[in-house]
Amino acid sequence: MISLTDSQKIGMGLTGFGVFFLFFGMVLFFDKALLAIGNILFVSGLSFVIGLERTFRFFFQRHKVKATSFFLGGVLVVLIGWPIIGVILEIYGFFLLFRGFFPVAVGFIRRVPVLGSLLPSRSKSIKTHSNLI
Repeated sequence: MISLTDSQKIGMGLTGFGVFFLFFGMVLFFDKALLAIGNILFVSGLSFVIGLERTFRFFFQRHKVKATSFFLGGVLVVLIGWPIIGVILEIYGFFLLFRGFFPVAVGFIRRVPVLGSLLPSRSKSIKTHSNLI
């Protein structure tokens, strides 16, 4: 089992609540207040989990400037009061920031007993694509 410090546990809680508020804010027709709270909780939770210095290093790498601009710009637009445009910018920035992590996450999900059966295996998808050519 992974051992977490107290600040990392707090960060996991903040990040979880942030994701919950973001999801709930979108379900409730892009509620400005819930989306703003979710954004603040998510970003602060991330900094608690990986540390403030590593958070700044992650967001402000030279090759991630575009992604960071879209993500943090979307957060700012939501805080200003335009939730739909802000969420669109955030989602685009989020995918640009974390696109290197998605193959790792899919590989992990494939190994989970119940969830792994829901995703197609690599061999099936390769056979399907080779039959189309």
